[in-house]
Formats: sequence, structure tokens, C-alpha cells
Amino acid sequence: MNVAVTLVNTVPPPQRVQSVDRAVGLLEALAAAPEPETAPALADRCALNRSTAWRILATLEHHGLVERDPVTHRYRIGYAVVRLAAGAGHEPLIRMAHPALRALAEATGETVSLAVPRQLQLFSVDQLQGAQVMAADWLGRSTPLHATSTGKAFLAWLDAAELDAVLSQPLERFTAATTCTPAALRRELAGVRANGWSASRGELEPGLWGVSAAALDRWAHPVAVVSVWGAEARLRRHGLPALGARTAAAAQAIGAAAAGLADEGRAA
Repeated sequence: MNVAVTLVNTVPPPQRVQSVDRAVGLLEALAAAPEPETAPALADRCALNRSTAWRILATLEHHGLVERDPVTHRYRIGYAVVRLAAGAGHEPLIRMAHPALRALAEATGETVSLAVPRQLQLFSVDQLQGAQVMAADWLGRSTPLHATSTGKAFLAWLDAAELDAVLSQPLERFTAATTCTPAALRRELAGVRANGWSASRGELEPGLWGVSAAALDRWAHPVAVVSVWGAEARLRRHGLPALGARTAAAAQAIGAAAAGLADEGRAA
């Protein structure tokens, strides 16, 4: 007599939390959207009850994972998502950005660096020496935000609450040229957003000048900052507007490549 034996899988299936699934779905819908979305549109796209979508979005907004425009009431991915992504490591971004940094260093003959945000700080993760070797090395170090072109390029693209948090702290004076008042710094940052690049003229160290530009994601959040810096006399010869435009072009290319990298990661 044949006896059929049925094997029973005694391992229970993994348990998932429905509210977390729904929150992830809303974040993925926002990431895929070409522009900020309304809560009703997101609810429909994710097949959620609108009141449920509102509550989840409000929670995500509280934690900075989404941001709501106070005028249009449309949502976009929040800056906290960038901070979380930073924890995964910077190696893919560094590899992707390195050719653009090298081209910029060769074209200018100056030191070029790449900094990335972590919370409300910037850390230098790649640096290339141009033909003119500088003694200073910021690789792996935190960048003073208000006293460097790197920091100002980053601050210019923060949202109002994040900028307020930075400017609520005392602004240390490094040299006679350092901007130490929040009002003056806010005026300068408005110019950075308009021009697309920032400058530091001996504000961290006397005689050390620099220009920087932020690499932005599709929501105009800074994912990295490209900087060119060197001695005052040499950067004067380059001309800051021309050097700033060249740096901004490199940052724009890196931002576009980073967006493509993110799209590949979502597709995978």
C-alpha cells in the first residue's frame, strides 16, 4: 500500500505591517512622480482611502520624509530621505562623479573636491589636486557651512526650516572676511540660488578662495557639492564668474547622473 506523505512547512510566513507598506507605497509614488503631487492624487494612485493617506503623509512630513508646499499643498520627497540614503555609503556617487571632477581639475589646474550631506553637515569624500598643489586637505572632514563656498552652495538649497536650524547657531568668525550675521548670510544665499554657484573669498583662511555649486536631485535638493579652490591670486586670474559657471556645469552633470543612478536603483 502506498502512503502519501505531505510535508508541512512549519516556518510561518514573514509578517508585514500594513501601515508601513502603505507609507512605502506613498514614498515610491512620490519618487516616481515627475512633479509634486496632491494628497488625493497620491491616495488614488496607491489605492488608499484619502483620510488614511492624509494621516500617513502627515506622519511622514513630521519626520521630514516628505515635504508639503504651504501654498499648493502638494507633496514631494523630503530631505530626510537624502540623509537616510547617505547612510548607505557614498561609493557609487563618488565613482560616478569622479570623471567630472577630474575633468574640472585638469581644466582649471586647481584643487577640486566633492562633499556630501549627512544630516545638516557636509563631509568631503573625494578630492583631486590640480597642477597647483594645495597644502590643505579636507578629505573626510566636516566643512564649515557659513565660511566656505562649499557650505554656502549647500545652505542655499535647504528648505526654510533646515536653514533656520543652521542659522540659529552662533556663526564662528574665522577671518575678518567671514560672514557672521544671519541676515547678511541669507542675502548672500539668495544670490547663490540665482547664480547657481557660490564663492568664498578668504572667509575660512586668509588668501584661500573657492567657488562651489550644488548637484541637485529632481526636487532641487542638494545631493553633493562640487568645489574648486586655490590661492586668491590664481582664482582672480580665472575670474570667479567663469570659474563658477564651469563648476556649476560639472555639478549639473553629476546631479543628472545621480538621478539616473537613483532611477536604476528603483527599477532594480
